[in-house]
Amino acid sequence: MSRTPHNTPTSACAEAGEVMLDGPDGLAVSLTPDAAAKSATAIADAAREARTQTRSPKASSDL
Repeated sequence: MSRTPHNTPTSACAEAGEVMLDGPDGLAVSLTPDAAAKSATAIADAAREARTQTRSPKASSDL
């Protein structure tokens, strides 16, 4: 990755039957409930894996 990872979590809310995500760098997306649930699982799985990996020297320690 060429950019420093964000340490600000993405927020989520339900509105009109959709899941709205709002995050860093202007991230804004709406998902169906099924897509949101699958995305949440994929993100949690990737986070667990990332915690077992060594962070590259490029990553900032003040995240």
